[in-house]
Amino acid sequence: MNRRPRLAALAAGVLLTAAVGSTVPASAAPPRTAAAQAAPATAVVTNARWGGHGSFDRIVVDLRGAQPHASVRAVRVLRYDGTGRKVPLAGKYFLEIRLSPAVAHNDAGHSLYRGPKLLRIHLPTLKGLAMTGDFEGYVTFGAAFDSKPLHKTTRLHSPERLVIDVRRAPAGCGA
Repeated sequence: MNRRPRLAALAAGVLLTAAVGSTVPASAAPPRTAAAQAAPATAVVTNARWGGHGSFDRIVVDLRGAQPHASVRAVRVLRYDGTGRKVPLAGKYFLEIRLSPAVAHNDAGHSLYRGPKLLRIHLPTLKGLAMTGDFEGYVTFGAAFDSKPLHKTTRLHSPERLVIDVRRAPAGCGA
C-alpha cells in the first residue's frame, strides 16, 4: 500500500480549503453574535404605555437597542412632525417627548411600533397620549394634561425603557 498519494491528496485538500477560506470577501463574513444583532445602534421604539399610581401618573416608552437621547419639554400645542397639523388631544397643558436617534419602523418602512397612535386617557393627571412623529431619526410623542405637569424622567434597563412620572396635583388644587 502506498500512503504517499493519500497524504499528498489530503495535504492538497487542506491547502485548497485554507486558500478558499482566505479569499472570502469581508461582506460574506460570519454573522454577528446574537447579542450584537439584538442591540441596534439606533433605538427602536416598540410601544408606549401608561398607568396610574398613588401620587403620580406614568408614561413608559419601550425600546429595543441602545438608549437614545430623550428630551421632555412643555409645549403650548402638540403638532405632528412633518405636517405641522395640530394633534387632537384635549388638555390645557402638554409635554413633548422626543427620542433621538430612534426609529419606529424598519428599513422597508413598515411600523415596528405596536402602541397607541392617538388615545384619550382618563387618569387623574394624564388625559391623552399620541405618537406625533417617526421622522429622520426622531420619534416623538405628545401627552396632554388638565393641570401643569411636574415630571421626572428616568431611564430603566433590561429591558430598555424611558419612564416619565407626572406628579398629581394635591386634592383641591386646580393648578
